[in-house]
Amino acid sequence: MREAVIAAYGRSACCRARKGGFAGTHPLDYAAATLKGVLNKLPQLDPERIDDVITGCAFPLNEMNLNPSRLIANRAQLPESVPAQTILRFCSSGLQSIATAANAIMAGQYDCAVAGGVESMSKCFVPHPPEYQNEWITNNYEGGYMSMGETAERLAEKYGISRAEMELFALESHTKAAAARKNGKFKNSIIPVVNAEGRIIDSDEGILADEDGNLKTDPEKMAGLKPCFRENGIVTAATSSPTTDAAAYAVLMSSETARELGIEPIAKFIGFSVAGCDATLMGMGPVYAIPKVMKLTGMSLSDMDVIELNEAFASQFLVCVRELGLDRSIVNPYGGALALGHPLGATGAVLTAKAVDYLLDNGGRRGLVSMCIGGGMGAAGIFELCG
Repeated sequence: MREAVIAAYGRSACCRARKGGFAGTHPLDYAAATLKGVLNKLPQLDPERIDDVITGCAFPLNEMNLNPSRLIANRAQLPESVPAQTILRFCSSGLQSIATAANAIMAGQYDCAVAGGVESMSKCFVPHPPEYQNEWITNNYEGGYMSMGETAERLAEKYGISRAEMELFALESHTKAAAARKNGKFKNSIIPVVNAEGRIIDSDEGILADEDGNLKTDPEKMAGLKPCFRENGIVTAATSSPTTDAAAYAVLMSSETARELGIEPIAKFIGFSVAGCDATLMGMGPVYAIPKVMKLTGMSLSDMDVIELNEAFASQFLVCVRELGLDRSIVNPYGGALALGHPLGATGAVLTAKAVDYLLDNGGRRGLVSMCIGGGMGAAGIFELCG
């Protein structure tokens, strides 16, 4: 099979939902601006050569209804000949989009595709109405409609994760993200976007620190927060990923197409796997997906130079690290979703950008991207720098 490579990538800043930089901006606008910003990195690429625009979105409703990927391509003023599709696999939708594009390239169906994701948790993140729920699922499959927060509580309970342990980790995530932002580690990826108010949005908003890296939270503040999901629970806003608005895209193409266009590829797609698990403990998904992708590719965790493991909840992250025996020193070195946010459909593409950025910054070779998925699943993908 052919080789699928990443020729360019980028993301918007991750903004706080409902009160952040994109709260009053139509998601098609900031997604299209992000898409155009990534394509502008490849002046050699004629947009007519794009075989598909694949966009992940966990909640394609309200402003994101009617195949938003096609509307994003329209808003980005791509040629009408460029088709588009929207993918929904909840929290892994952005990574699934990249894998789908890579698979089509490797199979010879596409030469070039744009893939990523977008989420507007300001405008499109709503509870599933009880009247839409299936009676059989309600009565027979406990995790079918269970809140993600309740699954985080169950993981903490089952695996003996304390509130103090979760809060200590959350503080670590903010500390690492604050240092990364201060040291310009996100600048390679972030596409500046002008919001509806005419303001340039180019900095992640969820990090509880100022631009100089000084933290705005501490263990005492975190300890004073009330539980979010159970009256007597231990999961709080501090140990849950904040709701977030963001978009992220990558341009993938065959190695042959890259050579033809005189494009130096950045990284290549190695492999991708998904796995199912108990939906009431959905945070365990990576524990099943990561060994699966390792077996598929013939690699091992020791081959990875960086691991981007989504921090949907602190309990979920800590359990996965423990169960998989991950080397914490290479996991989320630039902070994770507890600080940056978890823009659902965009997260997989955001984490891919972070992994590649880290490899470029630090001379590594391979990166692993993984996350748990609502409904009881996990996904994992491996990327390797070219050259």
